[in-house]
Amino acid sequence: MKIVRYFLWTLWRIWFYILMGVPIIVLSPLLIITISSEKTYPQFFVLARIWAKIILFGMGLPYKIERDEQIQKGKSYMLVANHTSMTDIMLMLVISKNPFVFVGKKELVKIPIFGFFYKRTCILVDRNSSKSRFEVFKRAQKRLDQGLSICIFPEGGVPDDESILLDEFKDGAFRLAIEHQIPIVPMSFYDNKKRFSFSFFSGKPGLLRAKVHHFVPTDGLSMEDKTDLKNLKDKVWQILYNDLVEKAKK
Repeated sequence: MKIVRYFLWTLWRIWFYILMGVPIIVLSPLLIITISSEKTYPQFFVLARIWAKIILFGMGLPYKIERDEQIQKGKSYMLVANHTSMTDIMLMLVISKNPFVFVGKKELVKIPIFGFFYKRTCILVDRNSSKSRFEVFKRAQKRLDQGLSICIFPEGGVPDDESILLDEFKDGAFRLAIEHQIPIVPMSFYDNKKRFSFSFFSGKPGLLRAKVHHFVPTDGLSMEDKTDLKNLKDKVWQILYNDLVEKAKK
């Protein structure tokens, strides 16, 4: 029985990568055209949302989104959520119709096919390089100036310790939000880890639930006041942590 489970998990993972790759190959002429210029990024984003839905439904992962507040068309936001799974990327694309740019780890560039487009459309960060983190800040500012939103998983990666429900937040997302006076959109992803974690032999089809919380404004906050950054970061962390704890009890 154990051998059967491992076999099914292996097929499950292979199927995921097939679903990631085949739509990209099929859509590649349009994808290449839309990544050729920053002006056509919104069109690329539409295709990316279609790709995300194909993967989620193809994996048997329907989603249910609860919203305390609606994202408004044409506005820039800082999108943040807890990070536990590769499906976080797809679920984030489904949730926001407003075009946004991911800030993500450079290691994902190594994934065949996906990595080619990931490298050309996302802002990549090397967490071990202070120079890289500074470049990320500059590129994110440019994209915000273009009217796009930014998505950052503020834990800076998936917690190494399985027992950690929500890791400490890095400053980057909150610095950018204050600098550009844009609202932060906190989101809780409840089931992604259970359905499709980074552990190879795990996961199963089922519902992905998420909640978009009330937005956290940054109006009037300043980087000159060091307490503003800390208080904002702590407030968003507490919103997500309290919600995840409450949901875990049910």
